[in-house]
Amino acid sequence: QVHVLDSGGGFVQTGGSLKLSCTVSGGAFDINTMAWYRQAPGNQREMVATINRYGATNFAAAVRGRFIISRDNAKNTVYLQMNDLKPEDTATYYCLYPGYWGRGTQVTVSS
Repeated sequence: QVHVLDSGGGFVQTGGSLKLSCTVSGGAFDINTMAWYRQAPGNQREMVATINRYGATNFAAAVRGRFIISRDNAKNTVYLQMNDLKPEDTATYYCLYPGYWGRGTQVTVSS
């Protein structure tokens, strides 16, 4: 049974930073691509960032240059460092292990 636990959200002011974490248990973490998605009220869920087993990353245009995705295979954990946050980054952020979603963690950025 695979479990995906995402955490680290909170409330910050514009320009602030947050670091999200996602820990996976029960799966083959080290060989899988991990991803972060987000969903704002009234919007569809959208991809934010991905990282494959070799550490290659991909970012949505809206966050490129501000967000960093990384992974620690020894801890079965993927991180999303979010810098220079903007009000439009406000959303629930979800971690995705292939076929399994975390419950989401809320990020709110005040203007």
